[in-house]
Amino acid sequence: MSENNQICPKCNSVNCYNDGLLWICPECFFEWNPEENNEAAEDAPQYLDANGVALQTGDTVIVVKDLKVGKDTLKSGTKVKNIRLLDVPEDGHDISCKVDGFGSMYLKCSVVKKAK
Repeated sequence: MSENNQICPKCNSVNCYNDGLLWICPECFFEWNPEENNEAAEDAPQYLDANGVALQTGDTVIVVKDLKVGKDTLKSGTKVKNIRLLDVPEDGHDISCKVDGFGSMYLKCSVVKKAK
């Protein structure tokens, strides 16, 4: 690959740009030097919430926007306990969980934030 075209080692984005010695990914905000060993990229968290915070199985999250679920709406601010991160995303969704009043469902990391 030429020096003008770098692919992000963390998220595989092709929209990266050079800023001096470092390359920067505008999609996941990862910065790296292509001349250094990028083991840190492999150790980077795979599941990030809407704020870029790493998620883990068992975490409690809060929905950050209203979501249409059939004829009902899952409201922003709904707390979801004990999430399970999927190894293989299900139709673009990476979280399996049970939501009170809605039952089992899948969510995307991008629509939740980690609860404190």
